[in-house]
Amino acid sequence: MNIFFRSQEPRDRKGETAMKNTLRTARRIAVLLAVVLIIGIVAANNLHIIPTGYTGVRVRFGQVQEEPVPSGRLILTAPFVDHIYAVNNKQQDFRIQSKIWGETDDKTPVYAADLTVTYQIAADRSAWIYANVTNYTMDLMTEPLVASAVKAAMVELSPADVTNRARIEPLVQQKLTEALTEKYGADTVRINKVVVGNMDFENAYNEAIQAKSIAAQAQARAAIENQTAIARAEADKRVAVLNAEADAEKVRIAAEAQAAANRMIQESLTQDLIELKKVEAWNGKLPAVLGGNALVGLGLDDLAGTP
Repeated sequence: MNIFFRSQEPRDRKGETAMKNTLRTARRIAVLLAVVLIIGIVAANNLHIIPTGYTGVRVRFGQVQEEPVPSGRLILTAPFVDHIYAVNNKQQDFRIQSKIWGETDDKTPVYAADLTVTYQIAADRSAWIYANVTNYTMDLMTEPLVASAVKAAMVELSPADVTNRARIEPLVQQKLTEALTEKYGADTVRINKVVVGNMDFENAYNEAIQAKSIAAQAQARAAIENQTAIARAEADKRVAVLNAEADAEKVRIAAEAQAAANRMIQESLTQDLIELKKVEAWNGKLPAVLGGNALVGLGLDDLAGTP
């Protein structure tokens, strides 16, 4: 029995040694896998691809680097040294649905509502924006800034023009661009479009405008009717004048014709013709009164018959 247990003991020691070696190998593999995993995680956290429409901003030891990181490239950064942040350079919309009250050039109250401002951050100014604007995704374009530009545009327009989108929208875009240039520098934030959904006056002004329009229409209608009456009277007057002139012309022509006829008769009369007419007109009785200027004569027969 003793011989049996003595021969079994070396075998047990060999098994323990093999087990220890297996465990040691497993630990080494686990450590190796852990190292590989850590390296993979670190590498993954330091590999960056900037998507299209964005610009990468490199921050090294907490300092923003001016040189931008272009999009579409695989960037490997040093672990715990560099960090890459993406700045959106796509078109973005900033909306204001509330009313923005202002005044026109003649102090008429007016408001704009439902505004949409389409803006874009310049790619070459992305690093500056990231370094200088806290929470630029929320605070770059603010409602007070847009409202100030809208009011500045309103005060330059008359009531007739302020509600014209073709006039107010470009002017708001201009004023907002000037404000952003003053705040962030030239060509940092570009305003691509401004849309004003609603532009109107207060109710009292609209009612006054409506009443004024009605009065103006009535006045215009009365003026037209008056002008028509005047034109009709003028036309009647011209017709009367023309008729009178026509009648006068007829009389003048008749008189001229009569005068011409008289002249022709007078010119055609001769002494012989006169004597001939007298002979043709004589009834055979001798004149009772003789003389060249006798107008009334009595026949000799009448004288002879007088007692």
